[in-house]
Amino acid sequence: MTFSKLSVRSTLFTGLLGFPLLGVAQSSPNTITTAVPILSISPDSRSAALGEAGVAISPDANSAFYNAGKLGFAPNKYSVSTSYTPWLKTVTDDMGLAFLSGYAKVNERSAISASLMYFDLGEIEFRDAGNNPTGFGNPKEYAFTVAYGQRLSENLGVGVAARYIRSNLTQVGSDSKPGNAAAVDLGLYYNKDLSIGPSDYNLGLGAAITNFGNKITYSNPQQADFLPTTLKLGAAITRELDAYNKITLTADFAKLLVPSPYYEEPLPTDPVQLQAAKERIDAENEKRRAKSPTAGVFGSFSDAPGGFREELREINISTGVEYVYNDLLMARVGYFYENPVKGDRNYLSFGLGVRYQVFGVDGAYLVPNSRQNPLAQTIRVSLHFNFNNSDQAFGTGTETPTN
Repeated sequence: MTFSKLSVRSTLFTGLLGFPLLGVAQSSPNTITTAVPILSISPDSRSAALGEAGVAISPDANSAFYNAGKLGFAPNKYSVSTSYTPWLKTVTDDMGLAFLSGYAKVNERSAISASLMYFDLGEIEFRDAGNNPTGFGNPKEYAFTVAYGQRLSENLGVGVAARYIRSNLTQVGSDSKPGNAAAVDLGLYYNKDLSIGPSDYNLGLGAAITNFGNKITYSNPQQADFLPTTLKLGAAITRELDAYNKITLTADFAKLLVPSPYYEEPLPTDPVQLQAAKERIDAENEKRRAKSPTAGVFGSFSDAPGGFREELREINISTGVEYVYNDLLMARVGYFYENPVKGDRNYLSFGLGVRYQVFGVDGAYLVPNSRQNPLAQTIRVSLHFNFNNSDQAFGTGTETPTN
């Protein structure tokens, strides 16, 4: 791939989470950008097919990425999953997101998990501001995570995860250096079986704060970028239609806990007033970028220039439906919504899954709106390997979540 100029800051990606900016696409002044936006993308095909929802659905090998609180409810003694997502498939064939995750139950109420996310941007020819070639490089990012989840009661679980992040978007020998960061996740999960009339249901509720950590820098420490710290709230309700069929409805709500960009609309037309407005905007955005991660989190609920109405626009919505036949065949459909002035990622997603004995496979396909999407026209695939039912392994009769 050849680009005229490479920015090694968070502006490498727009709100599309992966579509190269580099003078090709411009984001709205309302759009919040962060470093390492790949951490906000669902790496596995099950949640990808459910519109990115994953905080409250039943636990599996990828649970810790969405909500470490689910680990205490994990249904198997051991579980491993590997996933691959092609990136910008219509443009190049050497970019992709790989994910490997798994857990091991410590006892009937707790589990540990580890995962590795690896994003390869392929070979890129670097050029300077004068469009002169400066060499080739292979930018990449990865994140390694360990997590622990504990079930506090039959219905409530908590979890914590620690993550190391390395983002190397630079050319060897350039002034910029790879960025490094550490982050933590906190998760809470509630699960309960219900009987409403003649029907049996399972309710799952989840909450998580993900990627809270130090800011990341590639060159000047005074120009560090925020990680995509995110608050996620979700619910999933499963109805057992009969002994062989069940259906799950799920929805997640996610909000970035980083400072909103400051802007003024409309801008004055008078040249003097326009220049003053631009200086005022630049000064305010510098103040916001200089905030600590903690100040960014607490200020993120009230700093949108458009007030409370704009704060609501910063909430992304993920919804999905999962149908399961005999715990063997799965069909999924989902929808992801992001406000048009906050990135405008809106798309349908579809997926199928199969589970047979210890083996499983999931696939997902994304259909975007008119806005270009780096995941369009790609099939995302996940493989699963599940060993030993948890209840049998620990000799208990405790039921596991069914949603």
